[in-house]
Amino acid sequence: MVRALSVGALGRLGSLTAADLLAALGDEAAVVRRRACEEAGRGPSGEDVDESLVARLDDPDPLVTEAAAAALGERGAVAAVGRLSMVVAGHPDARCREAAVAALGALGHPDGRAAVLGALDDRPPVRRRAVVALAAFSGPEVEAALQAALADKDWQVRQAAETLLEG
Repeated sequence: MVRALSVGALGRLGSLTAADLLAALGDEAAVVRRRACEEAGRGPSGEDVDESLVARLDDPDPLVTEAAAAALGERGAVAAVGRLSMVVAGHPDARCREAAVAALGALGHPDGRAAVLGALDDRPPVRRRAVVALAAFSGPEVEAALQAALADKDWQVRQAAETLLEG
């Protein structure tokens, strides 16, 4: 816990270096890896940091995977689109799938569109996030998916689709 708090403190002070972040992303404690992922979203840039975050998408702790996906979206790590799409398609934890969908929406790269569209068949929280993520994409299949989402059994999915179609 002390190491996790230290990573957070360094981040708040603006003193977190890429080397610190890489060490924390590889820490043995999941709480430290998760905190490092959270800090990475606004922390030092670098391809090595992005690669380490992509590796955390396979973390045994789903909270670390969720935080890594969010950080990759915040960092604009377009190189991670393929791995994020794999998380959307097959991770056993819905929170991880939802975070990966959000990251793909934030990235808005065309290679992520199919995964976001596929997430419309997932659990309600993932479907809601997928509808919102579709705002970053265009095309007839996106329009058709939003129209179909108007009939979703979850009212929040319907509402999100309606808002996007109006705007």
